[in-house]
Amino acid sequence: MRSIWTGSISFGLINIPVKLFSAVQDSSLDLDMLDSKDHSNIRFKRVNEKTGREVENDDIVKGYLLNDSYVVLESTDFEAAAPDKTKTIKLLNFTYEKEIDSIYYEHPYYLEPDKGASTAYALLRDSLNLSGKVGVTSFVMRNKEIPAILKPYKNVIVLNSIRFNQEIQDTSDLKLPPVSETRTREMEMADKLIEQLTEKFDIADFKDSYSAKLLEIIEEKSKGNKVTPLKIKQAAPQSDNLFDMLKESLEKTKNKTA
Repeated sequence: MRSIWTGSISFGLINIPVKLFSAVQDSSLDLDMLDSKDHSNIRFKRVNEKTGREVENDDIVKGYLLNDSYVVLESTDFEAAAPDKTKTIKLLNFTYEKEIDSIYYEHPYYLEPDKGASTAYALLRDSLNLSGKVGVTSFVMRNKEIPAILKPYKNVIVLNSIRFNQEIQDTSDLKLPPVSETRTREMEMADKLIEQLTEKFDIADFKDSYSAKLLEIIEEKSKGNKVTPLKIKQAAPQSDNLFDMLKESLEKTKNKTA
């Protein structure tokens, strides 16, 4: 892995030099766009929508559409808006992870201690692990201030960037049923079904079967073999009686576990 950022964690009077690595990678296949006639690669050009002519990279500027006209931004404008350039992941406070809704989580990164920082790094990691808390922080990367949390994962400290509150869309435009404050017999039956289906979470149970299957198809086609697509399975029609369906579901799961 190659580090994409270097800096330090600021923890009280302690500074822990660290390197930042992306913790995830895309599992989808890297597919190229080709011309169907001769399988040549497709190139994309930046063109002027009025003249149709290609525009050189040096002649491209960025603008914001305001009141039906563009306000063009200079490099100095971006510099003026950028946060103070710092190489510090400053711990602002600590909280329990359950206080942060999963909708805010964005991208995880691994933090590796830099030279001479292993002892302090281990202290912070193990303290977080024993306390059951996460560190709330922010840092600057690519001229943008990013809110994040620090949490232990196995033997590494993970920095997980989180979204700003204004990035979360409001649900008021969605047509949703009201939240019930009374327990119905259907809810009690649903509780039993949930309890019956409760297991310890194991991420290893999930595989990217689509990419694996697509690779199999690619290999078959490379040999000149024809691939027949699978038929889409239609969902079985359901009864309007929720209670009866929940009861039947309970009986089926009982038989499976028996």
